[in-house]
Amino acid sequence: MRNITVEKNKIYVVDIIDNGIEGEGIAKIDNFTIFIPGAIMGEKVKILIVKVLASYAYGKIIEIVEKANKRVEPDCTTYKRCGGCNLRHIDYDETLNIKAKTVQNLVEKTLRNKIKVDTTLGMGNPYHYRNKAQYPVGIGKDGKPVIGVFAKRTHEIIPMEKCLIQDERVEKVAKFTFEFVKKNNISIYNEKTQKGILRHIVIKIAKQTEEIMVILVINGETLKDEEKLVEVLINKFPNIKTIVKNINKKNTNVILGDKNVSIYGDGYVIDILGEYTFKISPLSFYQVNPVQAEALYNIGVEEAKITKEDVVFDLYCGVGTISIFMSKYAKKVYGIEIVEEAIEMAKENARINNIKNTEFIAGDVQLILDDLINKKNIIPDIIMIDPPRKGLDKISIEDILKIKPKKLVYISCNPATLVRDLATFEGLYNIKKIKPVDMFPFTSHVECVALLELKNCQ
Repeated sequence: MRNITVEKNKIYVVDIIDNGIEGEGIAKIDNFTIFIPGAIMGEKVKILIVKVLASYAYGKIIEIVEKANKRVEPDCTTYKRCGGCNLRHIDYDETLNIKAKTVQNLVEKTLRNKIKVDTTLGMGNPYHYRNKAQYPVGIGKDGKPVIGVFAKRTHEIIPMEKCLIQDERVEKVAKFTFEFVKKNNISIYNEKTQKGILRHIVIKIAKQTEEIMVILVINGETLKDEEKLVEVLINKFPNIKTIVKNINKKNTNVILGDKNVSIYGDGYVIDILGEYTFKISPLSFYQVNPVQAEALYNIGVEEAKITKEDVVFDLYCGVGTISIFMSKYAKKVYGIEIVEEAIEMAKENARINNIKNTEFIAGDVQLILDDLINKKNIIPDIIMIDPPRKGLDKISIEDILKIKPKKLVYISCNPATLVRDLATFEGLYNIKKIKPVDMFPFTSHVECVALLELKNCQ
């Protein structure tokens, strides 16, 4: 066991030699790794050690001794407490470089093929890009109702101020709704006692059509003065197309419950992505940055070079966005998604776009993939994969390796699990491209598109 010379509550001056996967600065003291949130590669900083573990420690900046030329003054008042945009202190172009380097570092550590990761595709205007906001409501320390965002690593609500990544119209609707709640003494949910009604105000906006959905997450079935609330909301904001009560009575960190009751409108909004129209419901997954989502999907479709001879599987298809993008070029597209409501929306989206060569199936990807391949003997030429953060399961990987589609296009929101999964395909596939896309500007998150081609298929 090595002696750790780094001590908690002690002050050190260190050089920042790199940035980590969360955008944090990395320093070494006697070859012992220190992670320092808010520090930038190339800086010299005075730090206080706040936590020491067996193989690394965490430090907190006390003073920046030598500042990086890429450092900028954060333009958000809640930046330090919120933790949502953890790269807001870095020049935007430099954040794109950091994201590409993060993916490259994972490639170097994990893959036999040390492919050079492409430059990150950034946004022309990386502000107010989100089309969905989820605002917790609660009781503040002063005993008064509060709406805002959770402080990082806590459930303390920071009061809502101007957010530079949220759509400004979404903020206005949420604030107005909250003022109605306060004025009419609608009870607020208390996490500790699990009493009270209103838990979250969730707003979705369709960026192209400007249609707005209001979702009121409640700890019960009824909401006081809901008819009056509907009336004032639609009078104030004519773009509101639907208002939904989402019932969530569970003691959970999951925001939305399974049951939705539409109290105004049809329970969905319509948006346009590329040349297609999409219905978006409360529970269906739809990319929160549609500008970059369209770019991401176009890269995936272009890299796949789909032909009219190709059968395509779209795993984790959500409301069918990329399936529908691919349908124009393919013989047949099968979309698989575990959320039944999303599959219903996907079927509806295919119908309203007059697309006849898609089939959407609700169920666990692992089970449905196994059924299609091993029981129905439907063998895809190309597989599009867009899994949750945990990546692919082992059985799905085994099934894919067994049938050997000529191409895999893997879209990922988590570079660590992406590269882990790519390593399992390296024996049979050449990794031709990894393209990072900045889906969430000023955050440490990065989306990637990877193209894999079967080795004997060129």
